[in-house]
Amino acid sequence: MKTKPQKPAQLKFSYGSRMLLFLLLWLGIIYLFQGSFRGPQIDELSYTQFKEQVKSGAVAEVVFTGQKIQGLYKEEEKDRQQEAGQENQRSQPQPTRFVTAMPAIQDAKLIDLLEENGVAIRADPEERSWLMTLFVTLLPWVLIIGFFVYSSRKMQQRMGGGGGGIFGFGKSKAKLFQRSESDVTFEDVAGLSNAKKELEEIVGFLKDPTAYLEIGAELPKGVLLVGPPGTGKTLLSRAVAGEANVPFYNISGSDFIEMFVGVGASRVRDMFSKAKKEAPSIIFIDEIDSIGRVRGTGVGGGHDEREQTLNQILNEMDGFAPNESVVVMAATNRPDVLDNALIRPGRFDRRVMLNLPQKKAREQILKVHTREVKIGDDVDLAVIGNRTVGFSGAELKNLVNEAALLAARKGKEIVEAEDFDQSRDKILMGLEREDIIKDEDKEVIAYHESGHALMAKLLPGSDTLKKVTIIPRGRALGATEQIPEENQYNLKKSYLLDRAAILLGGRAAEKIKFEDVTTGAGDDLKKTTQLVRRMVCQWGMSDVLGPVFFRHGEQHPFLGREMAAEPRDFSENTAQIIDEEVRRIITEAQERAQKTLTEHRNLLDRVAEALLENETLTNEDIDKLLEENDEGDV
Repeated sequence: MKTKPQKPAQLKFSYGSRMLLFLLLWLGIIYLFQGSFRGPQIDELSYTQFKEQVKSGAVAEVVFTGQKIQGLYKEEEKDRQQEAGQENQRSQPQPTRFVTAMPAIQDAKLIDLLEENGVAIRADPEERSWLMTLFVTLLPWVLIIGFFVYSSRKMQQRMGGGGGGIFGFGKSKAKLFQRSESDVTFEDVAGLSNAKKELEEIVGFLKDPTAYLEIGAELPKGVLLVGPPGTGKTLLSRAVAGEANVPFYNISGSDFIEMFVGVGASRVRDMFSKAKKEAPSIIFIDEIDSIGRVRGTGVGGGHDEREQTLNQILNEMDGFAPNESVVVMAATNRPDVLDNALIRPGRFDRRVMLNLPQKKAREQILKVHTREVKIGDDVDLAVIGNRTVGFSGAELKNLVNEAALLAARKGKEIVEAEDFDQSRDKILMGLEREDIIKDEDKEVIAYHESGHALMAKLLPGSDTLKKVTIIPRGRALGATEQIPEENQYNLKKSYLLDRAAILLGGRAAEKIKFEDVTTGAGDDLKKTTQLVRRMVCQWGMSDVLGPVFFRHGEQHPFLGREMAAEPRDFSENTAQIIDEEVRRIITEAQERAQKTLTEHRNLLDRVAEALLENETLTNEDIDKLLEENDEGDV
């Protein structure tokens, strides 16, 4: 993996700090050069020398200022001093003013002495330093300007501005990765081979568009990455920028929206303007469904802020010239809610599907995320990849991190296979609970989980049984784990009926052993009902209703969940038939499970006893019990 070069640390100062430093520097300069602004030289005299100058008739005027006495020499006295002075003193300018300090003891004869020698007497209020006067005068202005700058910065931050003073909230908030700053390449993206092949053409066009332009081809304006959360959409877009070595603008769809209408459109214009200046470049908009939903559904109509932003994106993408070399990449996990004008050819020309990783891809992803992790020799990433069906890339990364944290808490130096197993159980089922369960309840739980496990082993074509446990985890008192060998895309009716029977196996085992049922089967009944209802309404697997689709239990495209009172497209009579079919299939599955477990009652008891003794059984443990049972029957 490429490492980003470390930039030297730089000191950053706020506006208030800069203004304060400037003011201190200015006052320091004034203080240093204060002497040059004092005008003529001033003679500093002691109080005794001052009285002698008065008696000699050299003083023309005095000014009393607080405890200071400032005075002015007579002109004739100045001339006499210059004539009587030495040669080296003649070149120096003689002072025309003097200053002295009055003693703490009042001199009552001073006024009489001054009047006798014809000295003019004046009195001024206490003089303040002109430097202090300047400071006091400027201080309010400095505070006012500083408060204005601080308020502007705060307002800009609250409005999400990216610069430009108090009106910076209209600027783009996209984070820019310059050339060579994106340290992710296709080597860092494990799996997704088909998606990377689709995007290699984009990389080639951004690197050297000449070959494509000469033949008359145009660069796709937009690439839409579609896939479940955690499949690597953002990572893959950064890898494209890293492979092409072009600037990469990263922004989320929600960053465009503000409370003021028009702000989002302004940010769109600013972002596309910057990207065009940096062309060739890539703009990546994450979660584009937050602003790209079908128009006309908002309460604000055409003046709705989200629709204004979407209209501006449509306009910018449609206005691209073929040779601008700016590619817009976007990611979403809800392509069904996007506006048709946004996903039409000419805007988002390509749609790249990112599915959950397969077995081989999961192993490759685990290898990428364990590069910096010290793993033991007993860790087989292929086995872990086989046991993590349905995990996305982000979930696999979390699995590795949880295993490393668990090993560190135990004081280990390496991560072992048991750490991965325990971390996987924690992710799927939650932490182990410390509840103290009574022996009676533990026996009910053991028979319940034994019913699930035996049905999974006895029914052909069911998913492989991995583990059964009666250790409480999360909200479950026990768990039976089945994992398919590989992701399944087409499910047979026979497989779904077996699945319903396995889900009801726990309830059937309770009824066989205790001739009663408990609330522990509540979640099993919920899952079974949902599965069978989809079989009847959406997959046409009912012989009575036939191959017909009924809208029932679908998610609303704008709310993202089932509506409480969704409109029906079938009659009340059909609804009654649907309910009867769902009830019939579930009842048959319950009877099938009860019949199968009754025929293998001896084995059911042995598995339950083994669970009570060991609390957890693996697939191999149950296989041994089956073999021993077969030998005993013979």
